[in-house]
Amino acid sequence: MKLVIGNRNYSSWSLRGWLAVRQSGLPCEEITVNISGEDWEEAKREWGDVQPSSGKVPILWDGDVVIWDSLAIVEYLADKVGRDRFWPKDDAARGMARSMVAEMHSSYLSLRRQMPMNVRKRFAGYQPSDEARKDILRILTLWAEARARFGRGGPFLFGTFGAADIFYAPIVSRFLTYGIHVPGFAETYMQDIEQLDWMVEWVEAAENEQWVIEQWEDPQVARS
Repeated sequence: MKLVIGNRNYSSWSLRGWLAVRQSGLPCEEITVNISGEDWEEAKREWGDVQPSSGKVPILWDGDVVIWDSLAIVEYLADKVGRDRFWPKDDAARGMARSMVAEMHSSYLSLRRQMPMNVRKRFAGYQPSDEARKDILRILTLWAEARARFGRGGPFLFGTFGAADIFYAPIVSRFLTYGIHVPGFAETYMQDIEQLDWMVEWVEAAENEQWVIEQWEDPQVARS
């Protein structure tokens, strides 16, 4: 398999696809492209018909199979290695996990637009808008419910690491970047995500990247 990902510093969806591949345990070649640069445009022209028309990352290639959406990548990999690797066995837990992942996939637009992922930066004194605060509160409420109801088996949202953690890992990164104050249980969860070996590897690679997207370097610009 091959996984095409974008800039590690900025691409939250690439992080999700990358974590999904790591969680699967399957060998996979990684191709990293600067999504704001000419190399990405050149790569799309070179790949032609085999690259999806959306022109977005991540993209997973498995022989003749092409998957270009993070949630689709999770589901494809779960089919290959067993769904228990990504989803809780308990019906109630699995139902909540799937709902949380779907909500992350389609919602929190104010947070995502105003607080773009920027692994390398820390913005002191950042004040989210009222709309972004609502997104933050909703996320923290879901985290609290998942941990209280289903988190007894380990430190992650549903105990063991899975799809829900994969999808909310970039939110952890955003909360750290923008200095979002969170309650104690969420701080502990964020530390466990931050200290995960795969996250440490991703952050180190992001810090070594030379690419810069200026519009995502200023939080005031990001909010406009």
